[in-house]
Amino acid sequence: MGSLRSSGSGAAVPVESVDPEAACALLASGQYGYVDVRMWEDFDKGHVAGARNVPYYLSVTPHGKEHNPHFVDQVAALHAKEDRFLVGCRSGIRSRLATADLVAAVRIHECEEPGGWLPLLAQERKLPAAE
Repeated sequence: MGSLRSSGSGAAVPVESVDPEAACALLASGQYGYVDVRMWEDFDKGHVAGARNVPYYLSVTPHGKEHNPHFVDQVAALHAKEDRFLVGCRSGIRSRLATADLVAAVRIHECEEPGGWLPLLAQERKLPAAE
């Protein structure tokens, strides 16, 4: 668990990194959303059920990565400050960067990041279908 942001009082607020099993349980509770920060074309190839896509990077070229300048505002348009949601990507690197940006902008109440969507998808498939 890391401390990535300050609340309005300036006190550090922990942001928890959860494993795929815990992330799947949080999603199944219906109390958490999921923001997938991969690029659109990767999201379209497959994603966690119910995930909403807000790319952290718009493109990756031999010259570098183009950061989405509207990332924080786009997430804020999907989630209120009091919403709880997981932030994920393929391996966990973009989700950590995205979480840090969201926390720095103080646009979120709480954000938890699984290490990547592939293990989460595998765990999700092990659970019985929601009725």
